[in-house]
Amino acid sequence: MSATTDLPAAPGARAVARYVRTSASKARRVVNLIRGLPANEALNVLRFAPQAASVPVYKVLASAIANAEHNEQLDPDSLIVAEAYVNEGPTMRRYRPRAQMRPGPIRKRTCHITIAVEAVAPEPPAPRRPRKQAGKATTAAEAPASKEATSGKQAPQKQAAADAAAEEGTE
Repeated sequence: MSATTDLPAAPGARAVARYVRTSASKARRVVNLIRGLPANEALNVLRFAPQAASVPVYKVLASAIANAEHNEQLDPDSLIVAEAYVNEGPTMRRYRPRAQMRPGPIRKRTCHITIAVEAVAPEPPAPRRPRKQAGKATTAAEAPASKEATSGKQAPQKQAAADAAAEEGTE
């Protein structure tokens, strides 16, 4: 029984690099860094990642972006890394002489790197709060009273200035 969904698949593209000469566990460390990121940001992460496996992963991601741009006519800025996984490839077996010329096995591991990108519709901007109405300008007399004036407590300097102003107004 196949798993089908009623939702249309998001437009995207993928790229696969097979038989990459690095172990799958080392490549998975790098792929885990970029999963779910926007494509351009993922390229920057890979560009500055110190792991050697970041070079082939960078190439696969760049190829997936190019596939989406060329084959699907998608905007590269709207792409995210939808899927990124690493599978084990065949292991080349070599032998090196060890003690008493007995063969010691050397495993040269390979992996397959797969990266899929999808286009994401840009999110509409959040609704803005309505602006305050430009009504009549408030004067100092109409302005709301300050905290100090409503509490009845004023700093001693302000109290002295207010008393002096009141005396001048009465004379």
